[in-house]
Amino acid sequence: MMRGWRAIALTAVLAAVASGAGTWISASWVLSRREPPSLHDIVHHDLKLSPDQLTRIDAVEARFAVRRTALEADVRAANVELARAIEQSDGDGPQVQAAVDHFHVAMGALQKETIAHVFEMRSVLTPAQAEVFDDRIVAALAPAEG
Repeated sequence: MMRGWRAIALTAVLAAVASGAGTWISASWVLSRREPPSLHDIVHHDLKLSPDQLTRIDAVEARFAVRRTALEADVRAANVELARAIEQSDGDGPQVQAAVDHFHVAMGALQKETIAHVFEMRSVLTPAQAEVFDDRIVAALAPAEG
């Protein structure tokens, strides 16, 4: 009789562990798939733009695409520079610090230009559209916890 209870208890424990693992894996997968909408998606899918606004937004996006490509290339180059400095260094010396500084400057430039781009796009919108745009940008930058 005791063996029967042990088998039932062991089965229940294994079922609980398997259930918990499955839940954790599923939740992790769902959360990793939940990406904030892109700026392009917000503008082109969340707002009802007039034909004139679409033309103006397309021009803004085209100008920024060229600039963003150059800025991202500088970030990648800074990453390579940092990797080489770490590889060639015995510690956190001047070469590593210079590479870190280059990376920070490159990332800062990309971020500043991106924010300028956001406000340039916003300037094309009506006040009502700008309110929706702002709400979506804020939600993408600082998603609600919970």
